[in-house]
Amino acid sequence: MQYEKNPLTPHLQIYRWQISSLLSIAHRIIGVINILAIILICTWVISLTFLENNYGIIESFFNSSVGKFFVITISWTFSFHILNEIRHLVWDLGYGFSLRISKITGVLTVIFSFVLAVVIYLFGKGLN
Repeated sequence: MQYEKNPLTPHLQIYRWQISSLLSIAHRIIGVINILAIILICTWVISLTFLENNYGIIESFFNSSVGKFFVITISWTFSFHILNEIRHLVWDLGYGFSLRISKITGVLTVIFSFVLAVVIYLFGKGLN
């Protein structure tokens, strides 16, 4: 068998990243982060249900800078995941496969995920 005639597969040194591949990788990583966040939120709710004295500790965490960063970050991960899922649903319907439309929807997904995260945070802050 002559290996010299076989074509080389693209690897990270010569592969040109595209918005679709970056969003695909980010979608998978953020999906795992969201699962961990849901477990954390459920644990938090259970601890509030059974141990009412934990409320002060949790409230002080969410009022700190780290807590606010955590809330905004989780809002962004859920926003990004939802908007990217809508993009995939449109692809499942057979639309948006052209390179131009794919780039536009990818950029819009990232931009609107940040906007939606800020809106969710401000809405939640307004409920207090």
